[in-house]
Amino acid sequence: MSMTDTAEHFVQELRKIADPAQVAEVARFFADGPEKSDVMGVSIGKIFPIAKNFTAVPVAEIERLLDDPHYEVRMGAVAIMDFQARSKKTDEATREALFNLYLRRHDRINNWDLVDRAAAHVVGGWLVDKPRDVLYELARSADPWERRTAIVATWFFIRAGDTEDTFRICAILVDEQHEYVCKAIGSWLRTAGGVHNDRLISFLDQYAGRLPRVSLRMATEKLPKTTRDAFLARSLAKR
Repeated sequence: MSMTDTAEHFVQELRKIADPAQVAEVARFFADGPEKSDVMGVSIGKIFPIAKNFTAVPVAEIERLLDDPHYEVRMGAVAIMDFQARSKKTDEATREALFNLYLRRHDRINNWDLVDRAAAHVVGGWLVDKPRDVLYELARSADPWERRTAIVATWFFIRAGDTEDTFRICAILVDEQHEYVCKAIGSWLRTAGGVHNDRLISFLDQYAGRLPRVSLRMATEKLPKTTRDAFLARSLAKR
């Protein structure tokens, strides 16, 4: 490991560009409120180029980054995980280690954008040719970010034309109440429907009356207006 391929060096690079005037702007992205995480004042878009320069960081060092109290450092950690999972140079042992780290330290992956940055390739990419039982465990978790991971990870499957897990997991979550899980349900249903429209219609026929309003609205965005309005009317009828 190079002296520069360390968690400490990564944090130093972030501190160089941290701007106290940006703390409030960055903190607004943290769903549970800024009081739940320390914020350095580094805009999210500036984190990713730095993270890309640290793709050789060992998994143990990534875990050190996840342990950091600062939101931006944890964002850097999941970005590094994502870059490694996407790389064709990453060996299977490292991919498995990234997957295990993500699940084992999900307590530190505790915001919608942290989930979205890494779940698709780190979790979904690892499970694409393996049993996916863990996603159904996550879907039933009391932790909303674990539930969001269960949905977001299926993006990797959708890309390959496999939408079954997306629909099955969304069916588990039809009574969801957390805003950021509801939005993931709607977005992924819409995306899966772009691959298998008939499957989306069938899902909505069964669950439109139970889906959260925001989920239903997002899921039906690309449907013909008459079809969309008919499904949305079911949501109104349940009130």
